[in-house]
Amino acid sequence: MPMHRDAITIVSGLPRSGTSMMMRMLAAGGMATVTDEIRSADEDNPAGYYEFERVKQLKEDASWLPDARGKVVKIVSALLVHLPRDHAYQLVFMRRKMSEILDSQQAMLRRRGKPADPSADGKMSALYEKHLQQTDDWMRREPNVRFIYVDYNDMLANPAEEVARVNAFLGNTLDAAAMLEVVDRGLYRQQR
Repeated sequence: MPMHRDAITIVSGLPRSGTSMMMRMLAAGGMATVTDEIRSADEDNPAGYYEFERVKQLKEDASWLPDARGKVVKIVSALLVHLPRDHAYQLVFMRRKMSEILDSQQAMLRRRGKPADPSADGKMSALYEKHLQQTDDWMRREPNVRFIYVDYNDMLANPAEEVARVNAFLGNTLDAAAMLEVVDRGLYRQQR
């Protein structure tokens, strides 16, 4: 499916997969973002979350979507299936080593004083892998969706190559040098 000039660009993925970094990169590259800054930066995301609170109610209320045309918004992968079919979407879907996602989620829980249970990682990994496969199936069958996978680990290892791929996917209109400046290996804390 070719790029649509009025498409809504979406950054998605599992929590802790690099979606906030990608949002920062696209903003630096020149894309307008749909955010409300309600959730502020913290120790887990020192550069900010780039979230829009109304996304959480997407299933019940998608009335804000027309205002997102030509912009980028972050939508967690579990909500993608609720996107109405009357818009064109281009998804930048973040992937990351599952062990690192789970480690990062556990670290976030501990920092917030919530119980973390590393013994549940095997079960969570299986659930996440099933969800990712279902999401891939959904993206491939939706005629109004075009997508690219971007691996967080590859972005840190080969940022210029990955930025070029993302820029090409989005029509080569972004400032690649500015996007590269956002890639910060110092924020890569849960490594395996």
